[in-house]
Amino acid sequence: MSDVVTRDAGPAAGPGPGGAARRVFRRILHSRLTFPLVCLLLVLLLNVIVTTATTGSPGPFFQIALTNGTLNGPLITILNRSSELVILALGMTMTVSCSAGTDISVGAVMAFSGSVSIWLLGFGTLPQNDYHVKAYVVPYVVGLLVAVLVGALCGVWNGFLVSRLRIQPMVATLILFTGGRGLAKVFADGQIDKVDVASYKWLGNFIQDSSGKNIVPVPTAIFIAGGMVLVTALVLRYTPLGMNIQAVGINNKASRILGLKSARLILLAYVFCGVCAAIAGIIATSRIGGIDANNCGKLIELDAILAVALGGNSLAGGKFSLSGSVIGAITIQALTTVLYSINVSADQLPFYKAIVVVIIVVLQSPETRPMWERFKARWRRTAPSVTAGDAA
Repeated sequence: MSDVVTRDAGPAAGPGPGGAARRVFRRILHSRLTFPLVCLLLVLLLNVIVTTATTGSPGPFFQIALTNGTLNGPLITILNRSSELVILALGMTMTVSCSAGTDISVGAVMAFSGSVSIWLLGFGTLPQNDYHVKAYVVPYVVGLLVAVLVGALCGVWNGFLVSRLRIQPMVATLILFTGGRGLAKVFADGQIDKVDVASYKWLGNFIQDSSGKNIVPVPTAIFIAGGMVLVTALVLRYTPLGMNIQAVGINNKASRILGLKSARLILLAYVFCGVCAAIAGIIATSRIGGIDANNCGKLIELDAILAVALGGNSLAGGKFSLSGSVIGAITIQALTTVLYSINVSADQLPFYKAIVVVIIVVLQSPETRPMWERFKARWRRTAPSVTAGDAA
C-alpha cells in the first residue's frame, strides 16, 4: 500500500512542507495587496536599472544621506513628492467605494482652497496690485482652517449632487472641475500670488528655526501624509464607518433596507474627499510659496484615480483597500521619477501612464479572471503529488 499514489486534493490538503508551501502561495495570490506590491517592486526595479545605467552602480538609488540637517536620496524624494497624491488617494478611495464613481474635481479644489487661503492671509495687500504677501493679515492657522473649510464645502456640493440629486459622479464633479479653477483665478486676481513669509513654506518643505536651519530632517509633507493615512485607517478600522461605506457601495438598495442612511454616507465620503483635496492644496502651495491657479493640481485627479485602481480597488465600488491605494500612489510617483530620469518630458508623461492604465484594465477585466483561474488549475494539476509513503 505504500506504493499507492494519492492525488493532492488542493492547497489546503496534503501534509508536509509541500502542502504548506502551496497554502502560503495560494494565500499570497488571493491577497489584495499582491498586485499593487508587485507593481511597486517592478517600478522600483526599473528605477534601479536606470540608476545603474546612468551611474554604473545601483547604490545611489538606495542611498540616504544627511546633508546640512536634511535627509536626501531618491527614496526620500519619492515619498516626499507622492505626499499630495497619497492624501488624494485616501479621499478618492472613499468616493469610489461608496458611490462607484470618481471625483474629478480634486485638482481644481486644491487650487481653489489654496487660492482662498493665500487671499485671506494677504487680505488688504493683494488688491493693491502687489501680489507678494509680506506679512499675515490673519493668523496662519486661520488661513489653513479656512482652506480646509473650503474643501469641505466643495465636498458638500459634490456629495449633494451625487447623493440627493442622483447625478452620475463624474458629471456632478465636472462642475467644479471646470468652475473651481476659475474661482481660484478670481481670488488670485489672475496672477501668481507669492507668500514671502518663511513659515508658509514649512508644510511643503522643512520646518526651520529663525536662522533658516532645518529643525526636522524629514520633509514635513511626509508626516502630514502619514498622519492622514494613520487617522483614516484607525477611524475605518475601529468604527462601523468603513463597513457601512463598503455595504453602500456593494448594494445601495439593500443597505437602505437594512437601515443604513446611504445618502448621508455618500455625502460624507465626498466631504472627506474635499478635505483631502484642500490639505493636498495646502502642501502644493506651500512647496512653491504661492499659488499658480493654472497649474496647481492640474490633472492630478487622473493620478488619484489611477492610484485607486492600481491599489487593487474596483472602480465599480464596494470593498476597498486603503493600503493598496497608498501603495498605488507611491508607485505612480516612482514611475514619474524614473520617466523624468530618462529625459521624458512632462508633456509625454500621460502617454506612458496611459500604458499603465491599459495594463490595469486588462488585468482587472472579467474576461481575464477565467484565464487566471485556468492557469491556477493547471498549476495544481502539474504540482508534485504526495505519496502515502512520503506522508508517513
